[in-house]
Amino acid sequence: MTSFGDLLGPPPVLLPGDDDDAESELLNHADPTAVAAEYPSASIAWATLAEGALEEGAAVAGYAYARTGYHRGLDQLRRNGWKGYGPVPWSHEPNRGFLRAVGALARAAQTIGEDSEYRRCLDLLEDCDPAAAGELGLA
Repeated sequence: MTSFGDLLGPPPVLLPGDDDDAESELLNHADPTAVAAEYPSASIAWATLAEGALEEGAAVAGYAYARTGYHRGLDQLRRNGWKGYGPVPWSHEPNRGFLRAVGALARAAQTIGEDSEYRRCLDLLEDCDPAAAGELGLA
């Protein structure tokens, strides 16, 4: 686990955020499918799609959406200096698209019985921010 207080560890990654227009459209109740199509690099759009699919009982679709959001988020994290470890604080709202995608991926993996993926996602959330799993209802 990465400690936020570890002065020798990497600094927390604070993403600049997904496309502001994508976030704004989602906040204004735009269709997440249309938002994801228009802003395919926006993790928040994919996370929203994944969460919706899971709520509807469509675990495989939720898994696919969540995995897309997860990979888009990894791309953003790497562009912003993340080396595969270190804090990604939940408290920084622009990080939440990625963290929500990881949470949705965990739930989808658990639903379809992919226990090793479920545990990996929980470990990643714990490494990113110990509070994230609780915020996402996974603790």
